[in-house]
Amino acid sequence: MASPAANAVMETLARRAGGGQKEDPTAPLENLNVMHYLGWIWVAFVGTFFLYQVIFHFSKYLRTLACLNTDTQRYFATPNVLFASFRKHCLDAPLFRTRHHREFKLSTAINVGTLPSRLQTFMLVGYFATNVGLSVWKIDWSQSYSAAAGEFRNRTGVMAVINMIPLFLLAGRNNPVIKLTGISFDTMNLIHRWFGRIVVLEAVAHTVAWMASKVMTKGWAAVQASITGSTFIMTGFIGTVAFVFLLIQSPSPVRHSFYEVFLHGHIVAAAVAVGGVWVHLDGMVHQRMMYGVVALWGMERAWRFFRLVKGNVGNGGTQADVEVLPGDALRVTVRMARPWTFRPGQHAYLYIPSVGLWTNHPFSVAWSEEEEDLNNSSMVADEKGLPMNRQDILESRKTSMSYIIRRRTGFTEKLYKKADLSAAGKFSCSAFVEGPYGGEDLSSYGTVMLWAAGIGITHQVPQVREIVAAYANGTTATRRLTLVWIIQSPEHLEWIRTWMTHILSMPRRREILKILLFVTRPRSTKEIHSPSSSVQMFPGRPNVQALIDQEMMEGIGSACVTTCGTGALADELRRAVRERETQWNVDFREESFSW
Repeated sequence: MASPAANAVMETLARRAGGGQKEDPTAPLENLNVMHYLGWIWVAFVGTFFLYQVIFHFSKYLRTLACLNTDTQRYFATPNVLFASFRKHCLDAPLFRTRHHREFKLSTAINVGTLPSRLQTFMLVGYFATNVGLSVWKIDWSQSYSAAAGEFRNRTGVMAVINMIPLFLLAGRNNPVIKLTGISFDTMNLIHRWFGRIVVLEAVAHTVAWMASKVMTKGWAAVQASITGSTFIMTGFIGTVAFVFLLIQSPSPVRHSFYEVFLHGHIVAAAVAVGGVWVHLDGMVHQRMMYGVVALWGMERAWRFFRLVKGNVGNGGTQADVEVLPGDALRVTVRMARPWTFRPGQHAYLYIPSVGLWTNHPFSVAWSEEEEDLNNSSMVADEKGLPMNRQDILESRKTSMSYIIRRRTGFTEKLYKKADLSAAGKFSCSAFVEGPYGGEDLSSYGTVMLWAAGIGITHQVPQVREIVAAYANGTTATRRLTLVWIIQSPEHLEWIRTWMTHILSMPRRREILKILLFVTRPRSTKEIHSPSSSVQMFPGRPNVQALIDQEMMEGIGSACVTTCGTGALADELRRAVRERETQWNVDFREESFSW
């Protein structure tokens, strides 16, 4: 049973809402139970994926140890039948036939989004259905209309507030759930959007239930009088309107067509919604949950600011060199103010205040290295010209990171135009880099196949470099590495020519690496030539299934197929890999920024 204090609070709230009816004394306890049920659902979700990550990474670690000194790895080439079937029909499965990341487009300029995967759909529909069920659970619909509407109003209000906690938690790119579960930020963004839709629907249901009861008892004039005359009602109404605005501006065409406007409007509207709900809950126990919401948002922003300051302030600051490349692309080379530890597959958020003061965008780090800081004036040397201590040595080196950025709209368009109008097609400026985020270790796989389309090569080049170096050092299980790059024109090779020259000169590269280049729009056949048997160039598009089957027949041990590029390529690769998952121990990985 609910406590007398809880009953008194609910009666007071009913009077503040203008209802006046005495609520079922068990309703507060039932609302409390609903909060607990939702909380346990979140714990179960995070716990399940955390356990999966622990088992997955432990098995990868054992596989790496077992395969370091063997070239056959036959034991790991055969999949577990049950897990392979689960992976084929659930983990890697699209919602229906093959389409998942290929975008639906109303025109070449208007993108209306993508379909979630089968597993994502199962989780989202399940959580949505759970919220619908709990919204009406144990409400006595046989009582008077006003009383039932009051219980439904309170229930949906409580659920909207409790769902705001994971909504704000998953909105940040520094949220701890990514680390605990191994779920990508791309998927977290999808979950965040659906949590947002659930919160909006519950807030609207909460408001409509109040309005319906008010109209039934006192008419529409009383609704207007309550909104204008009661701070409690007015702030709740403002919060609901702000949530509805967030829903209207969140569809994919709006986000992609006006991203900067969307982002800033989203932040302002979210702040208004939180402020409205905060005041609306004044004096209520549920206001404590808003402390959590505000704390989550504030800590994520504070951590982001801390990382920016730590990595970019001091030692002359972070500087960027921006250079125009063929094929509507830019090379941005960033010299970090402080050392940066980089792993393959990571991306970072780039800020260039002189181009976009409040904007930042994620880009894959295509190359990273330590370089001498020739401008460092703090270097102290002894009589032999050597650094005096370890600190001097550290200060004399800076981390240099390079990005290849394709010209699109918004920030990238402004950046390209500024470089194109500069002398020699390049300029230097101050910059900030936030990150790194992500990363993928492929060292436990005997066979690795990296696919890229266009600018997606920036995600794969660091993996090639890492695996070739580890193979020469004997620190990886990989014995077969294939890079497949699909480009429109041979001029796109200039994007990574310097880096590939370095990779092709690495020790023992020929023993492990094969590169397949596919040029879809060559100007003439003379542009298509293969430098060697390990670096081959072809006109047209690849036969994805044939190349996957070849790797299955010739591969060693377990395999990993990764892709970074168009949604159509990712979907075609997923289909080809799923066709062989019950015959071949292969993992499929895809990198995308489908926000």
